[in-house]
Amino acid sequence: MKKIITGVLFSVMLMLSGCAVLQSSLSNVYNLANCDYKYHSISNLTISDMNVSNGLSVLMIPKVLSILSGNTSSIPLNFTLNLDVKNPNSGSAAFQALHYIIMIDDIQFTTGNLQQAFSVGANETKQLPMAIGFDIAELMKNHSKSAIENVVKNILGLSDTPSKVTVQLKPSFKVGEQMFTSPIYIPVSFSFGGKK
Repeated sequence: MKKIITGVLFSVMLMLSGCAVLQSSLSNVYNLANCDYKYHSISNLTISDMNVSNGLSVLMIPKVLSILSGNTSSIPLNFTLNLDVKNPNSGSAAFQALHYIIMIDDIQFTTGNLQQAFSVGANETKQLPMAIGFDIAELMKNHSKSAIENVVKNILGLSDTPSKVTVQLKPSFKVGEQMFTSPIYIPVSFSFGGKK
């Protein structure tokens, strides 16, 4: 998949090679597609306005499990997904904005936009923080309640069964005053949770 993505971006770069500024921007996006992405951590974690960033206390666990198994109409879950982005290229990799789609255990959990510039230099590794939020109760209406519960328990560190995550990244870059968006998504996959 990465070869297809880089092939498409390389073709676009060749067609637009006459414009040095555009070529530089496309080079940054091309380098992004060739970066290595790895799961680093989850931070700033809250569920139903309870801050559980430092883990669940013994007193919190029954409350959280009660929320998940009850009939609450809204269960907001918010966190920051931190990805390590390693740039093995000879030039920098950068974007001005980013659209993302997050699938967990083959269920689309959320989509969103990161309206913040990001850049990682040649042969460097930098952390990319992505603020994620969704309503667990809404997801349970359209999907298996037990499947959603397992994912949430993994996020909270309570599940024995790991979850598979696929993050699709579509970067945008600026040339002059105009914003351009990559024609294809960059896929990032990893597993988290479960017994270590």
